[in-house]
Amino acid sequence: MFPKSTKAAILLKQNQPLIVDQIEMPEKLLVGQVLIEVITSGICGSQLGEIAGVKGDDPYLPHLMGHEGCGIVLDIGPGVKNVKEGDRVVMHWRKGTGIQSEPPKYKWRESVLNAGWVTTFNKYAVVSENRCTKISKEISPQEAALFGCAITTGFGVIENNAKVKLGESVLIFGSGGIGLNMIQASKMRSADPIIAVDVHQSRLDLAKKIGATHTINTSINDPSEKIKEILQDKKLDIFIDNTGIPKFIELGYRITKNEGRIILVGVPKKENTVNIFTLPLHFGKVFTGSHGGDTNPTKDIPRYSDLLLKGKFSLKELITDTFKLEDINQAIDNMKNGKSSGRIIINL
Repeated sequence: MFPKSTKAAILLKQNQPLIVDQIEMPEKLLVGQVLIEVITSGICGSQLGEIAGVKGDDPYLPHLMGHEGCGIVLDIGPGVKNVKEGDRVVMHWRKGTGIQSEPPKYKWRESVLNAGWVTTFNKYAVVSENRCTKISKEISPQEAALFGCAITTGFGVIENNAKVKLGESVLIFGSGGIGLNMIQASKMRSADPIIAVDVHQSRLDLAKKIGATHTINTSINDPSEKIKEILQDKKLDIFIDNTGIPKFIELGYRITKNEGRIILVGVPKKENTVNIFTLPLHFGKVFTGSHGGDTNPTKDIPRYSDLLLKGKFSLKELITDTFKLEDINQAIDNMKNGKSSGRIIINL
């Protein structure tokens, strides 16, 4: 039976807590839409940026949120071929195979409530076919949710953007959920050294546990001096920034070698700018942004999940906290203040 309503977390105003309330579901599925009962959702740093208005004013308020999750397909709309009723799926924001449907329209307090092609902070979600990919039921729903962004973005940046080679040095600035997976992927690529940088010691302790060879806590150390000490005055091969903080991006540009790669994942606030001397770009240095690791969810989720099932990497250590949907604002606060060192999972 098609649910008439669902519990959801709503962004009403930027820089304000989310509102958890009942909302009305659409009456039917349109072409290319999939009805999913959401089991779990991760919280990504980009949602914190969305709440804070990092990219500027949000023209779609109020709206639903969340872009990495795991759920069960309850029904499919006309034209859907890639998933079927009963499938366990990963919900992701990058486009996969299938129809890109119209975004669903929910209702809240008698008004239209906007949503994108995927949302995961709601118990029942109408999702575009190309935003969900089947995954093995051997993988727990908590771990499966991370394939929606944390794993695919983290692994994709290392594989597709940075193109890490054996023995290359990698520095990852910002060791949250995505950064931790970059560390795991760098280890699988035999990078050396793998330097994790963060302001929270708990995240650095976890980074060391899963593959970082060195860690730097910016709350107590000057990262420039510590990096020199670790590299022994050699230049860095690859610098990855997850923070969006201009001074750290500028540091990364300075310390990479002439043929080095600087990959930007974090996004600076709209009014902030980065100052660089562009001459090295003419001689092989790469300075570029990543869009979700340029992953293809349809191809990469099965590939990465197979590696997980074969024990090539682990996710259990990365899931450090779980919350109910009603407590999502506490979960968000834990992310902001570093109280949660790894990925937070919302159980719906």
